[in-house]
Amino acid sequence: MGLLGLKTFRHGVHPPESKDETSGLAIRQFPFAPLLIIPLIQHMGKPSQPVVVEGQEVARGQRIARPDGFVSVSMHAPASGVVRRIALAPSITGRMVPSVYLEPHPGSTQEVMEGMPCSLDTATPDEIIAAIQDAGVVGLGGAAFPTHVKLKIPDDKYVDTLIINGIECEPYLTTDHRVMLQQSEDVFTGIRYLLRVTGAERVIIGVEANKADAAEHLRAELPADLPASVEVLRVKYPQGAEKMLIAALLGREVPSGGLPLDVHSLCVNVATTAEIGRLLPRGRGIQERVITITGPAVRRKGNYRIPIGTPLRFLLESAGVDESVYRVFLGGPMMGQAASSLDISITKGTSGVVAFHDEEATRTYRNVYPCIRCGYCVDACPIFLNPAQLGILSQSSQYQRMADEYHLMDCFECGSCSFVCPSHIPLVHQFRYAKAAVRKAGAA
Repeated sequence: MGLLGLKTFRHGVHPPESKDETSGLAIRQFPFAPLLIIPLIQHMGKPSQPVVVEGQEVARGQRIARPDGFVSVSMHAPASGVVRRIALAPSITGRMVPSVYLEPHPGSTQEVMEGMPCSLDTATPDEIIAAIQDAGVVGLGGAAFPTHVKLKIPDDKYVDTLIINGIECEPYLTTDHRVMLQQSEDVFTGIRYLLRVTGAERVIIGVEANKADAAEHLRAELPADLPASVEVLRVKYPQGAEKMLIAALLGREVPSGGLPLDVHSLCVNVATTAEIGRLLPRGRGIQERVITITGPAVRRKGNYRIPIGTPLRFLLESAGVDESVYRVFLGGPMMGQAASSLDISITKGTSGVVAFHDEEATRTYRNVYPCIRCGYCVDACPIFLNPAQLGILSQSSQYQRMADEYHLMDCFECGSCSFVCPSHIPLVHQFRYAKAAVRKAGAA
């Protein structure tokens, strides 16, 4: 089947992929920073609560913070060392958040502590969900939503299809690509755990056509007893968004304000699936993750397994960045966030670090002009909103009207509208501010 015959969704955009420089580079271990700063809020939900004290020695993989309620996860020591401080530290959001300052032992072997394995043969779905929470697993595609919460299916819902999201449509990023090539056994083991929890009848692993080698590898290694298939989809952004992937693979439309469970499906990122398969059989917790370090300003590009809590400044110095580096994104340039400080840390939700020179950043952040009502943003929006009208309403602070009449809260901030806007209007930034205002008004 030709590329034009591959499944996809309606609308969307085609930004430059910029993946070639790292897609063929194998995952390598990143060095330990002299000081690791582990934020206790790296996920949606309540911050984790520390179970260590200042001056305490910890082993790599040891739990250093416990969940504070159901929508919260454990944190684990990314290195063997000494807890120097438990204090506030800057975060990507600009807020100061409670964090554990850990100084690794320079001479340690840094072996990973193992705990009680979660047996596939005997564990119940609730025990697997508890093990995933204890392992600190969150969505590694960038959302960082606690995975165990997603897997807790209400009694009035059911899942017939489990979708493993290996799309990775964000420009520059190749972490999921490398995980599929190098950790296929972990992916398959993770799928077995997910099948036990969800009761799904079948599994579809979705892969974009620009990762044909990963799709071929997964098909070749797929266990005969696993009710799974690998589907190759057309390259288009944002193909990796849950609603777009479900529409492309299953022809089902998630209703406005609804969830994939409403159409009997569940999406889990492929790297998240691999971590479940890697950690649960050994009783381990997440203490590192695979991250793509790339961009025009980076000299030693690659895919690295990086300890959680690694300061961004140390990461960039170790990878080698040009002096003319101007802007750094955590995540990709479409949905990632620009770092306002180099003193923030790598978290579980950091899928990539992309650094640009002054000239590239200037092309991205150009002068803003009035809306010319060209309709490009309407044609690009994958969920059929009217970004132009939403932008006009946001300028007059009509936030509640944006939500009530124009479905603002359905926007998942993919950036397609901003990408195609000839007037360079920062529509996504306007929508983020408007959504925050609506939530604040609702809470009040």
